[in-house]
Amino acid sequence: MSRRAIITGVTGQDGSYLAELLLEKGYEVTGVVRRSSSPNLWRIEHLLGRISLKPADLLDQLSLLRLIQDVNPHEIYTLAAMSFVPASWDQPLLTGDYNSMGVTRLLEAIRHVDTSIKLYQASSSEMYGRVREVPQTELTPFYPRSPYGVSKVFGHYITVNYRESYNMFAVSGILFNHESPRRGLEFVTRKVTDGVARIKLGMSDHLSLGNLDACRDWGFAGDYVHAMWMMLQQDEADDYVIATGVTHSVRQLVETAFGHVGLDSQKYVRIDPAFLRPAEVDHLIGDASKAKRVLGWEPSVSFQQLVAMMVDADIQALSGSHRVASSVWTPR
Repeated sequence: MSRRAIITGVTGQDGSYLAELLLEKGYEVTGVVRRSSSPNLWRIEHLLGRISLKPADLLDQLSLLRLIQDVNPHEIYTLAAMSFVPASWDQPLLTGDYNSMGVTRLLEAIRHVDTSIKLYQASSSEMYGRVREVPQTELTPFYPRSPYGVSKVFGHYITVNYRESYNMFAVSGILFNHESPRRGLEFVTRKVTDGVARIKLGMSDHLSLGNLDACRDWGFAGDYVHAMWMMLQQDEADDYVIATGVTHSVRQLVETAFGHVGLDSQKYVRIDPAFLRPAEVDHLIGDASKAKRVLGWEPSVSFQQLVAMMVDADIQALSGSHRVASSVWTPR
C-alpha cells in the first residue's frame, strides 16, 4: 500500500521539490491550495497529472479538519506560510495568523482526527535573529528580529508543546536559507540571479540592492526537502538544523553571479536604502552536525554550483528556452 502525504504550500519552492521527491518514492501526494481567482501553479505544472490538489486554508480550522478526514494521510508537511521576511513588517498580524496560529490549527486538526499522523513543521533560521552564538545549533537561544522570525518561534514551540503534551510525532526543521531557480523574485538570491541574467541579455543596465554585508548560509532547496522527508522516517520525533555550515555575504553572492557570466558587478550594482530592513539579521550560519549524525543528511550542492544553476536557469527562462520548473534537479 502506498503512503499518503499532504503538502501545504505545494505551489511554493519547497512544496514543488518535495512533491517530486515523494512521487519518486511512491507516495500518493495531495497538495493544498487556497481558492484564488488567479492560481499560481507554475512550479508544479509538470506534476498536475500526478498529484491531487485540494482546497484548504491555514486560517480556516474546518477546512483543515475536512482535508485530513478526506485524505487520511500518513504524513503532513506544513510548508505554507507568509515566507517573505520584509513583508512581515507590512503585515505583522497576517504573518502571525499563518505562521503561528496556522500551525496550531493544523496540530489541533491532527489531534482531533488521528494522532498517528506524522507532521513536519517548517521552522526557520530567522528565529535566531541577533545570534547568541556562531554557528547556530538546535540548542542556540532564539532572538528573532522581525515579525516573521517571531511568528516562526511560536510555530516552533507550539509544535514541541503538542509533541510532548499529546505524544504526537511532530518535528520542526530549522532550515537555513535554501534557494533554487524556483525561488520567488522577491528573495535576494533570485533577485540577483534574475538581475544578472537581464543585464547579460541586454534587458537591463543595473541591479538595485540593500545591505550587501548581510551574511547567510545558503543551500539548495532540493537538498533540504530530502531532509524534511528523512525527519519523518525516524523512530523518534526530534528537531534538526538543516544548513551547509558555510556563510556568504550578499556581496559575495553578487560577485559570484556576475562573475559566472563574465561581468564586473561594481559596474552594475546600486545601493537603494528602500531595500534595507528596519532590523537586520547580520550573520546566520548553521551547524547541521546532528542531522548528519542522526539522519545521514548532508548537502550535495555547493554555493558556487547553486548560484551558477540559478543564473543559467534565469538566462534560459528569459531567452524563452524552457520553463524553470520542469527540470534542474532529480530526487536522489
